[in-house]
Amino acid sequence: MAAAEPVAGPTGPEPMPSYAQLVRRGWGSALAAARGCTDCGWGLARRGLAEHAHLAPPELLLLALGALGWTALRSAATARLFRPLAKRCRLQPRDAAKMPESAWKFLFYLGSWSYSAYLLFGTDYPFFHDPPSVFYDWTPGMAVPRDIAAAYLLQGSFYGHSIYATLYMDTWRKDSVVMLLHHVVTLILIVSSYAFRYHNVGILVLFLHDISDVQLEFTKLNIYFKSRGGSYHRLHALAADLGCLSFGFSWFWFRLYWFPLKVLYATCHCSLRAVPDIPFYFFFNALLLLLTLMNLYWFLYIVAFAAKVLTGQVRELKDLREYDVAEAQSLKPSKAEEAVAQSSVTFFAMGGARCRHLTHPGL
Repeated sequence: MAAAEPVAGPTGPEPMPSYAQLVRRGWGSALAAARGCTDCGWGLARRGLAEHAHLAPPELLLLALGALGWTALRSAATARLFRPLAKRCRLQPRDAAKMPESAWKFLFYLGSWSYSAYLLFGTDYPFFHDPPSVFYDWTPGMAVPRDIAAAYLLQGSFYGHSIYATLYMDTWRKDSVVMLLHHVVTLILIVSSYAFRYHNVGILVLFLHDISDVQLEFTKLNIYFKSRGGSYHRLHALAADLGCLSFGFSWFWFRLYWFPLKVLYATCHCSLRAVPDIPFYFFFNALLLLLTLMNLYWFLYIVAFAAKVLTGQVRELKDLREYDVAEAQSLKPSKAEEAVAQSSVTFFAMGGARCRHLTHPGL
Protein backbone atom coordinates (compact mmCIF):
# COMPACT_ATOMS: atom_id res chain seq x y z
CA MET A 1 0.00 0.00 0.00
CA ALA A 2 1.63 3.20 -1.10
CA ALA A 3 1.21 6.15 1.19
CA ALA A 4 -0.68 9.05 -0.33
CA GLU A 5 0.10 12.70 0.06
CA PRO A 6 -1.62 14.43 3.00
CA VAL A 7 -4.60 16.59 2.17
CA ALA A 8 -5.02 20.09 3.53
CA GLY A 9 -8.21 20.83 5.42
CA PRO A 10 -11.27 22.87 4.40
CA THR A 11 -11.53 26.56 4.99
CA GLY A 12 -13.80 26.26 8.07
CA PRO A 13 -14.36 23.82 10.94
CA GLU A 14 -16.49 20.77 10.18
CA PRO A 15 -19.71 20.54 12.24
CA MET A 16 -19.65 17.97 15.04
CA PRO A 17 -21.60 14.86 13.99
CA SER A 18 -24.39 13.06 15.80
CA TYR A 19 -23.95 9.60 17.30
CA ALA A 20 -25.75 8.11 14.30
CA GLN A 21 -23.44 9.89 11.87
CA LEU A 22 -20.42 8.75 13.87
CA VAL A 23 -21.49 5.11 13.68
CA ARG A 24 -22.54 5.24 10.04
CA ARG A 25 -19.55 7.17 8.70
CA GLY A 26 -17.00 5.59 11.01
CA TRP A 27 -18.17 2.07 10.26
CA GLY A 28 -18.30 2.81 6.54
CA SER A 29 -14.77 4.22 6.53
CA ALA A 30 -13.44 1.25 8.50
CA LEU A 31 -15.07 -1.26 6.12
CA ALA A 32 -13.72 0.61 3.10
CA ALA A 33 -10.23 0.65 4.63
CA ALA A 34 -10.41 -3.09 5.34
CA ARG A 35 -11.55 -3.91 1.81
CA GLY A 36 -8.91 -1.68 0.27
CA CYS A 37 -6.05 -3.21 2.24
CA THR A 38 -4.76 -5.83 -0.19
CA ASP A 39 -1.49 -6.60 1.61
CA CYS A 40 -2.53 -6.31 5.27
CA GLY A 41 -0.63 -8.53 7.69
CA TRP A 42 2.54 -8.73 9.73
CA GLY A 43 4.64 -7.77 6.73
CA LEU A 44 2.79 -4.50 6.31
CA ALA A 45 2.95 -3.89 10.07
CA ARG A 46 6.71 -4.36 10.10
CA ARG A 47 7.15 -2.05 7.13
CA GLY A 48 4.89 0.51 8.77
CA LEU A 49 6.93 0.47 11.95
CA ALA A 50 10.18 0.85 10.02
CA GLU A 51 8.88 3.65 7.80
CA HIS A 52 6.62 5.66 10.08
CA ALA A 53 7.59 5.09 13.73
CA HIS A 54 10.05 7.70 14.98
CA LEU A 55 11.10 7.19 18.58
CA ALA A 56 14.72 7.65 19.59
CA PRO A 57 16.34 5.69 22.47
CA PRO A 58 17.13 8.92 24.37
CA GLU A 59 13.42 9.76 24.33
CA LEU A 60 12.55 6.37 25.85
CA LEU A 61 15.27 6.85 28.45
CA LEU A 62 13.88 10.27 29.34
CA LEU A 63 10.43 8.72 29.68
CA ALA A 64 11.74 6.05 32.06
CA LEU A 65 13.64 8.59 34.14
CA GLY A 66 10.51 10.71 34.33
CA ALA A 67 8.51 7.74 35.65
CA LEU A 68 11.15 7.14 38.33
CA GLY A 69 11.08 10.83 39.16
CA TRP A 70 7.30 10.83 39.64
CA THR A 71 7.56 7.78 41.91
CA ALA A 72 10.26 9.37 44.01
CA LEU A 73 8.43 12.68 44.17
CA ARG A 74 5.21 11.02 45.28
CA SER A 75 6.97 9.07 48.02
CA ALA A 76 8.66 12.23 49.27
CA ALA A 77 5.45 14.29 49.12
CA THR A 78 3.51 11.58 50.95
CA ALA A 79 6.06 11.23 53.73
CA ARG A 80 6.92 14.92 54.16
CA LEU A 81 3.75 16.78 53.16
CA PHE A 82 0.53 14.80 52.86
CA ARG A 83 0.80 12.57 55.93
CA PRO A 84 1.93 15.43 58.22
CA LEU A 85 -0.96 17.53 56.87
CA ALA A 86 -3.44 14.75 57.60
CA LYS A 87 -2.06 14.45 61.12
CA ARG A 88 -2.11 18.20 61.70
CA CYS A 89 -5.74 18.45 60.52
CA ARG A 90 -6.67 15.48 62.71
CA LEU A 91 -8.41 13.54 59.97
CA GLN A 92 -10.12 10.31 60.86
CA PRO A 93 -7.69 7.37 60.54
CA ARG A 94 -9.27 5.88 57.43
CA ASP A 95 -9.56 9.29 55.74
CA ALA A 96 -5.98 10.13 56.70
CA ALA A 97 -4.82 6.93 55.01
CA LYS A 98 -6.66 7.77 51.78
CA MET A 99 -5.87 11.48 51.60
CA PRO A 100 -2.24 11.32 50.30
CA GLU A 101 -3.18 9.40 47.17
CA SER A 102 -6.04 11.77 46.32
CA ALA A 103 -3.96 14.85 47.05
CA TRP A 104 -1.18 13.59 44.78
CA LYS A 105 -3.53 12.83 41.90
CA PHE A 106 -5.44 16.08 42.33
CA LEU A 107 -2.29 18.18 42.04
CA PHE A 108 -1.03 16.30 38.98
CA TYR A 109 -4.31 16.24 37.07
CA LEU A 110 -5.03 19.88 37.87
CA GLY A 111 -1.66 20.87 36.43
CA SER A 112 -1.84 18.56 33.41
CA TRP A 113 -5.41 19.52 32.49
CA SER A 114 -4.62 23.23 32.88
CA TYR A 115 -1.66 22.85 30.53
CA SER A 116 -3.76 20.93 27.98
CA ALA A 117 -6.43 23.63 28.19
CA TYR A 118 -3.76 26.25 27.57
CA LEU A 119 -2.55 24.41 24.46
CA LEU A 120 -6.07 24.10 23.04
CA PHE A 121 -7.45 27.53 23.96
CA GLY A 122 -4.44 29.74 24.65
CA THR A 123 -2.51 29.05 21.45
CA ASP A 124 -3.30 28.84 17.74
CA TYR A 125 -3.99 25.08 17.74
CA PRO A 126 -7.53 24.54 16.31
CA PHE A 127 -7.92 20.93 17.42
CA PHE A 128 -10.81 21.37 19.86
CA HIS A 129 -13.04 23.48 17.63
CA ASP A 130 -12.03 21.60 14.47
CA PRO A 131 -11.04 18.02 15.46
CA PRO A 132 -10.46 16.79 11.86
CA SER A 133 -7.63 19.34 11.69
CA VAL A 134 -5.48 17.05 13.84
CA PHE A 135 -4.62 15.18 10.62
CA TYR A 136 -4.25 18.11 8.23
CA ASP A 137 -0.75 18.31 6.74
CA TRP A 138 0.33 15.15 8.59
CA THR A 139 3.62 13.64 7.38
CA PRO A 140 5.71 10.75 8.75
CA GLY A 141 8.38 11.92 11.15
CA MET A 142 7.09 15.48 11.24
CA ALA A 143 8.54 17.67 13.99
CA VAL A 144 6.64 17.67 17.28
CA PRO A 145 6.20 21.20 18.69
CA ARG A 146 8.07 21.63 21.95
CA ASP A 147 4.99 22.60 23.95
CA ILE A 148 3.19 19.42 22.86
CA ALA A 149 6.33 17.30 23.36
CA ALA A 150 6.56 18.58 26.95
CA ALA A 151 2.94 17.55 27.59
CA TYR A 152 3.67 14.09 26.18
CA LEU A 153 6.74 13.66 28.37
CA LEU A 154 4.86 14.64 31.53
CA GLN A 155 1.84 12.46 30.77
CA GLY A 156 3.75 9.44 29.45
CA SER A 157 6.12 9.32 32.40
CA PHE A 158 3.23 9.81 34.84
CA TYR A 159 1.29 6.85 33.45
CA GLY A 160 4.45 4.77 33.55
CA HIS A 161 4.65 5.66 37.24
CA SER A 162 0.92 4.95 37.65
CA ILE A 163 1.35 1.33 36.50
CA TYR A 164 3.92 0.80 39.24
CA ALA A 165 1.82 2.75 41.76
CA THR A 166 -1.27 0.64 41.07
CA LEU A 167 0.68 -2.54 41.77
CA TYR A 168 2.85 -1.47 44.71
CA MET A 169 1.74 1.88 46.17
CA ASP A 170 -2.06 2.15 45.94
CA THR A 171 -4.61 0.10 47.84
CA TRP A 172 -5.77 -2.89 45.79
CA ARG A 173 -9.41 -2.37 44.91
CA LYS A 174 -12.31 -4.11 43.26
CA ASP A 175 -11.60 -2.56 39.86
CA SER A 176 -7.81 -2.34 40.14
CA VAL A 177 -7.40 -4.80 37.27
CA VAL A 178 -9.46 -2.51 35.02
CA MET A 179 -7.49 0.48 36.28
CA LEU A 180 -4.21 -1.30 35.50
CA LEU A 181 -5.47 -2.10 32.01
CA HIS A 182 -6.50 1.54 31.65
CA HIS A 183 -2.99 2.75 32.52
CA VAL A 184 -1.35 0.25 30.14
CA VAL A 185 -3.66 1.23 27.25
CA THR A 186 -3.09 4.93 27.96
CA LEU A 187 0.70 4.53 28.04
CA ILE A 188 0.66 2.57 24.78
CA LEU A 189 -1.49 5.27 23.17
CA ILE A 190 0.78 8.05 24.39
CA VAL A 191 4.04 6.40 23.27
CA SER A 192 2.74 5.09 19.94
CA SER A 193 0.87 8.28 19.02
CA TYR A 194 4.06 10.24 19.66
CA ALA A 195 6.12 7.80 17.58
CA PHE A 196 3.67 7.97 14.64
CA ARG A 197 3.25 11.73 15.05
CA TYR A 198 -0.42 11.61 16.00
CA HIS A 199 0.36 14.00 18.85
CA ASN A 200 -2.30 16.52 17.84
CA VAL A 201 -5.16 14.14 18.55
CA GLY A 202 -3.32 12.97 21.68
CA ILE A 203 -3.54 16.41 23.27
CA LEU A 204 -7.28 16.45 22.62
CA VAL A 205 -7.68 13.00 24.24
CA LEU A 206 -5.76 14.08 27.34
CA PHE A 207 -7.78 17.28 27.71
CA LEU A 208 -11.10 15.45 27.50
CA HIS A 209 -10.09 12.90 30.16
CA ASP A 210 -8.11 14.79 32.80
CA ILE A 211 -10.93 17.13 33.83
CA SER A 212 -12.93 14.26 35.35
CA ASP A 213 -9.95 13.23 37.46
CA VAL A 214 -9.56 16.77 38.77
CA GLN A 215 -13.18 16.85 39.92
CA LEU A 216 -13.07 13.34 41.33
CA GLU A 217 -10.02 13.93 43.52
CA PHE A 218 -11.34 17.35 44.59
CA THR A 219 -14.57 15.68 45.71
CA LYS A 220 -12.76 12.94 47.59
CA LEU A 221 -10.50 15.41 49.39
CA ASN A 222 -13.52 17.36 50.62
CA ILE A 223 -15.12 14.13 51.82
CA TYR A 224 -11.98 13.37 53.83
CA PHE A 225 -11.79 16.87 55.31
CA LYS A 226 -15.44 17.36 56.21
CA SER A 227 -15.12 15.29 59.41
CA ARG A 228 -11.89 16.31 61.09
CA GLY A 229 -10.76 17.45 64.48
CA GLY A 230 -13.84 15.94 66.08
CA SER A 231 -16.26 18.28 64.26
CA TYR A 232 -18.30 18.39 61.06
CA HIS A 233 -17.40 21.05 58.48
CA ARG A 234 -20.37 22.05 56.33
CA LEU A 235 -18.28 23.94 53.78
CA HIS A 236 -16.35 20.79 52.85
CA ALA A 237 -19.60 18.80 52.77
CA LEU A 238 -21.15 21.33 50.38
CA ALA A 239 -18.03 21.32 48.19
CA ALA A 240 -18.13 17.51 48.10
CA ASP A 241 -21.76 17.48 47.00
CA LEU A 242 -21.18 20.10 44.30
CA GLY A 243 -18.04 18.29 43.16
CA CYS A 244 -20.02 15.07 42.98
CA LEU A 245 -22.64 16.58 40.68
CA SER A 246 -19.99 18.27 38.55
CA PHE A 247 -18.00 15.05 38.29
CA GLY A 248 -20.93 12.99 37.08
CA PHE A 249 -21.93 15.60 34.51
CA SER A 250 -18.39 16.14 33.21
CA TRP A 251 -17.77 12.39 32.95
CA PHE A 252 -20.67 12.03 30.53
CA TRP A 253 -20.10 15.30 28.65
CA PHE A 254 -16.34 15.05 28.17
CA ARG A 255 -15.79 11.29 27.95
CA LEU A 256 -19.02 9.95 26.45
CA TYR A 257 -20.19 12.90 24.37
CA TRP A 258 -17.28 15.02 23.24
CA PHE A 259 -14.72 12.19 23.16
CA PRO A 260 -16.54 9.93 20.68
CA LEU A 261 -18.00 12.77 18.59
CA LYS A 262 -14.76 14.72 18.39
CA VAL A 263 -11.93 12.19 18.71
CA LEU A 264 -13.42 8.93 17.39
CA TYR A 265 -15.06 10.72 14.48
CA ALA A 266 -11.75 12.32 13.56
CA THR A 267 -9.72 9.10 13.89
CA CYS A 268 -12.23 6.67 12.35
CA HIS A 269 -13.56 8.80 9.50
CA CYS A 270 -11.71 12.06 8.93
CA SER A 271 -8.22 10.58 9.17
CA LEU A 272 -8.71 8.57 5.97
CA ARG A 273 -9.94 11.65 4.11
CA ALA A 274 -6.89 13.69 5.12
CA VAL A 275 -4.31 10.88 4.87
CA PRO A 276 -5.47 7.92 2.75
CA ASP A 277 -3.76 4.69 3.87
CA ILE A 278 -2.83 6.33 7.17
CA PRO A 279 -0.45 4.02 9.10
CA PHE A 280 -1.85 1.73 11.81
CA TYR A 281 -5.40 2.98 11.35
CA PHE A 282 -6.99 -0.11 12.92
CA PHE A 283 -4.49 -0.36 15.79
CA PHE A 284 -5.09 3.16 17.10
CA ASN A 285 -8.83 3.09 16.62
CA ALA A 286 -9.07 -0.26 18.44
CA LEU A 287 -7.27 1.24 21.44
CA LEU A 288 -9.47 4.34 21.40
CA LEU A 289 -12.59 2.18 21.23
CA LEU A 290 -11.30 0.14 24.17
CA LEU A 291 -10.81 3.40 26.07
CA THR A 292 -14.40 4.35 25.26
CA LEU A 293 -15.68 1.02 26.59
CA MET A 294 -13.77 1.52 29.85
CA ASN A 295 -15.26 5.00 30.19
CA LEU A 296 -18.71 3.46 29.73
CA TYR A 297 -17.86 0.72 32.26
CA TRP A 298 -17.06 3.27 34.98
CA PHE A 299 -20.05 5.41 34.03
CA LEU A 300 -22.29 2.46 34.87
CA TYR A 301 -21.01 2.72 38.46
CA ILE A 302 -22.17 6.33 38.53
CA VAL A 303 -25.60 5.44 37.14
CA ALA A 304 -26.01 2.54 39.58
CA PHE A 305 -25.11 4.78 42.50
CA ALA A 306 -27.52 7.51 41.38
CA ALA A 307 -30.30 4.93 41.14
CA LYS A 308 -29.63 3.80 44.72
CA VAL A 309 -29.78 7.39 45.96
CA LEU A 310 -33.03 8.13 44.11
CA THR A 311 -34.69 4.96 45.42
CA GLY A 312 -33.54 5.57 48.99
CA GLN A 313 -31.36 2.46 49.17
CA VAL A 314 -28.29 4.47 50.20
CA ARG A 315 -28.00 6.71 53.24
CA GLU A 316 -24.56 6.66 54.89
CA LEU A 317 -22.02 5.55 52.32
CA LYS A 318 -18.55 4.10 52.41
CA ASP A 319 -15.81 4.18 49.84
CA LEU A 320 -16.70 0.77 48.47
CA ARG A 321 -14.37 0.96 45.50
CA GLU A 322 -11.40 1.92 47.59
CA TYR A 323 -11.86 -0.31 50.62
CA ASP A 324 -13.95 -3.28 49.64
CA VAL A 325 -10.81 -5.41 49.29
CA ALA A 326 -8.28 -3.91 51.66
CA GLU A 327 -8.62 -1.86 54.81
CA ALA A 328 -7.14 1.56 55.23
CA GLN A 329 -3.40 1.72 55.29
CA SER A 330 -1.58 2.80 58.41
CA LEU A 331 -0.39 6.38 58.68
CA LYS A 332 3.06 5.15 59.59
CA PRO A 333 5.25 4.98 56.50
CA SER A 334 7.16 1.81 55.73
CA LYS A 335 10.95 1.66 55.79
CA ALA A 336 10.94 1.36 52.02
CA GLU A 337 8.87 4.53 51.67
CA GLU A 338 11.17 6.39 54.04
CA ALA A 339 14.18 5.27 52.04
CA VAL A 340 12.62 6.29 48.72
CA ALA A 341 11.55 9.63 50.18
CA GLN A 342 15.02 10.36 51.50
CA SER A 343 16.67 9.36 48.24
CA SER A 344 14.20 11.49 46.26
CA VAL A 345 15.12 14.56 48.30
CA THR A 346 18.75 14.00 47.40
CA PHE A 347 17.83 13.32 43.76
CA PHE A 348 15.85 16.54 43.29
CA ALA A 349 18.36 18.60 45.26
CA MET A 350 20.80 17.47 42.74
CA GLY A 351 19.31 18.14 39.54
CA GLY A 352 -20.04 14.79 50.38
CA ALA A 353 -21.14 11.30 51.62
CA ARG A 354 -23.09 10.90 48.41
CA CYS A 355 -20.03 10.80 46.28
CA ARG A 356 -18.19 8.02 48.03
CA HIS A 357 -19.14 5.44 45.45
CA LEU A 358 -18.03 7.69 42.62
CA THR A 359 -14.39 6.66 42.47
CA HIS A 360 -12.46 5.44 39.42
CA PRO A 361 -8.99 5.41 37.92
CA GLY A 362 -8.35 8.30 35.60
CA LEU A 363 -6.93 8.79 31.58
